[in-house]
This record gives sequence, C-alpha cells and structure tokens, in this order.
Amino acid sequence: MRLAVAATLAVLTLAACGESESPSHAEVHNEGTPAAAVLERTPSPAGAKVWLIEPVDGAVLKNPITVKFGTEGMLVAPAGSEEANSGHHHLLIDTELEDYNAPVPADDTHRHFGKAQTEATIELAPGQHKLQAIFADKNHIPHEPPVQSEVVTITVE
Repeated sequence: MRLAVAATLAVLTLAACGESESPSHAEVHNEGTPAAAVLERTPSPAGAKVWLIEPVDGAVLKNPITVKFGTEGMLVAPAGSEEANSGHHHLLIDTELEDYNAPVPADDTHRHFGKAQTEATIELAPGQHKLQAIFADKNHIPHEPPVQSEVVTITVE
C-alpha cells in the first residue's frame, strides 16, 4: 500500500512540474543559463518598432537623464504578461546584446523596465555613451525578429 501511495505521489509531482509554461523571473535568470525550453523566442508582428524618443542622437546632457521609449505595433506590458504581441523595454548602455536567444542580462549596462515603464530617469558618468532600446518578451528574451532601436550616442557633462 505504501509503495502504491509513493508511486502515485511521484507521478503527481512529475505531472505538476510540467504544467507551468512560463518560468518565474528567478528561473529565467538562474545563473544566467535558462533551461532549454525557456530559450524559445516569441515572434514579433510585422512592422513592430521601438525607438528612443529621448535622448536624441548627439545630445549633450547633464544628470539626471530622462529616457523615453517609443513603441509601435507592440503592447508594452509587465514582465511575465501573457498578452499577445507584448513585451517590455530594456536599455543597453555602452554595450551590445551578445545572445538574442537568452534573457537580457540584468546589470548596470542592461537596464530592465519590467513594470511596463515607458520613461525613466538614469544617471551616467560624464563622457560619451551609446544607448539602445531592445524590446523583450515576458521572459526578458528579445523577440524574433528583434525589435530594437538604432544606437543613440550622447555626451554627459
């Protein structure tokens, strides 16, 4: 009898593990190596665009810097949202995205706006900086094809 109960519990436990289709934020960012199932990229609709409204290319600014994101053809939604054709903004600062098949890293050069923000205030060290907006899905993985802005170069005084 105990063996039958243990076997039933094992089957139920394994079945429950496979029910969740969307990993948690912690699972996606676990050691920077998401599970293979997480790596599937979400399609972006034809004509989808993202751009930096502010700052503009060539701007000379003082801290704090206002960053405003523009989006067309995609819904801005919080990370984890199951809404179709949606995602949220990420700002790359003085870097390029190395792996479009993995979640955007979360650090000082890869800023996440997973609460569906379309505007933010940031501080940057004096000097020249390159900024790029990248839109990513509920799991912070860029869409396919990528929805990203042109690189904007600014100078902070």
